[in-house]
Amino acid sequence: MLSSVLLVFGVAVLAMAFRSFENPICQRLSILCVLGVSFLLGYLPTGNTLVGLGVATLWIFLPWFEILTKVRALRMPVEREFEHKSPPGRDLFPNLDDLTDEIEQEGFDLVNDLGCDWDEQRQFIRLFHRASDQTQAAVCLVDQGTFAFYYVTLMTRPRDGEVFMTWNYPFSYSLKFLPQTHIQRVRPAATFTSMCDTHQNLLSRNHISADLIPKLDPPQIQLLLQQDLTAQIRHNVRAGLLARVDAQSVRYTWRGMFYLWFRFLWDFVRL
Repeated sequence: MLSSVLLVFGVAVLAMAFRSFENPICQRLSILCVLGVSFLLGYLPTGNTLVGLGVATLWIFLPWFEILTKVRALRMPVEREFEHKSPPGRDLFPNLDDLTDEIEQEGFDLVNDLGCDWDEQRQFIRLFHRASDQTQAAVCLVDQGTFAFYYVTLMTRPRDGEVFMTWNYPFSYSLKFLPQTHIQRVRPAATFTSMCDTHQNLLSRNHISADLIPKLDPPQIQLLLQQDLTAQIRHNVRAGLLARVDAQSVRYTWRGMFYLWFRFLWDFVRL
C-alpha cells in the first residue's frame, strides 16, 4: 500500500517538475504524467486496467461540466461598446504598470483605457499605438469574478482589410476568427520584445511593407476594435456556433459547445 502511495506521489511530483519548464516537450510530458496519476488512482485500488483508463479519460470530458453549467446559460452582446474605464487595482492586476513600461519602451504610446461589462464578465483593455509602423498593441484583462486572466496582443492592419495579429492568449479561443484575420500565437511566458520580433516576422512572411499600412488616429483604433468584435460575432452566427437570443444578444448553440470542447482537446494535446 505504501509503495502505491509513493508511486502516485512520485509521478505527481514529476508532473510538477516538468510543468515548471517552458520547453514544449516538458509541458507535454507533464500532461502525460497527470494522465498517469489519474490512471494509477483508478488502477491501484481495483487492479482493473479499464477502471484506470476510465479515470484518466475523465480529463477529456471534464470541460462539459463548465460547458453545460455556465457556457450554455451565457449571453453575449452583439454590439460590444467600449467606454473609458479606470484601470483595475493592483490586487486584481498587479503587473499592469510593468507591462505598460515594457510596451512603452518598444516605442508605443498609450491611447486609452477601455472597458466593457456584460453578463458576469468584466473586460479591461489598455490600448497602445506605435506611429512609426502603425502597429497597435493591447493589454487585455478578462475578469469573470472567480477567475481572471490577461493577455497581450499586437495587431497590424494593411489597406486591403486583412488583419495580422500576434498574441499570447493562454487558452484556445472560444470563437472563430474572421477569414481575413491571420493569427500567430506565442507562449504566455514570451516577453513583449520577443512578441514584437515574432510579429515582424509574421509581416515579413506575408510581404506586408510599411507603404501598405494606413495611418490611424486614436479614435479610429477604438472604433475598429469595436467593429472587429461585432463582425466576429456575426461571423460566428453565420457559422452556426452562435444563435440570436434577441436583437441585442447571442448564445452558444450545441454546435458551438462541441466546438469549445474540441478546442479544449486540441489545447490538451498541444500543451
